Amino acid sequence: MSDEDLKTVFKSFCAFGAGSKDAQPQMDNAKFNKFFRDLKLYDKKFTSTDTDIIFNRPEVKSKTERKINFSQFKVALELCAEKKYGSKPEVSKLIEKICSGKGPGTSGATKTVKAGGVDRLTDTSKYTGSHKERFDESGKGKGLDGRKDFDAKAAAGYVGGYKGEGSYDQK
Repeated sequence: MSDEDLKTVFKSFCAFGAGSKDAQPQMDNAKFNKFFRDLKLYDKKFTSTDTDIIFNRPEVKSKTERKINFSQFKVALELCAEKKYGSKPEVSKLIEKICSGKGPGTSGATKTVKAGGVDRLTDTSKYTGSHKERFDESGKGKGLDGRKDFDAKAAAGYVGGYKGEGSYDQK
């Protein structure tokens, strides 16, 4: 397997759960553990404790750093292969397993509930009265524009029914 295939898998795990794409992809310890867990590389000889220890070794990163880049990741993989397969490090065997696997997954994520009452309550096409006016045809909310009782005075900082608006600075 090529270095580019490994880098693609590395980038996919770095980007998992991140809000924005970094120019330089970096992996923290939690994503490093997720990497091995999702690719099913743990066994009795090689556990998540081993990946925690290897991630924090001085050969991989300094004590003050929280994340590793791709070159540090390759050093960590060599140490992981040594731990997993014995004295002779077989990094190519580990890289082959990594590249044949899929990207990060969302196991155990919260699923949407499809109970009878929930469907009826969340279907905006069935809303009536003033609630119907708060959504457009696609079911997307209109926000403040969808409320008829929205008061411009309240937006200016005054309570409803206040008669002396603008009189504070006139003294």
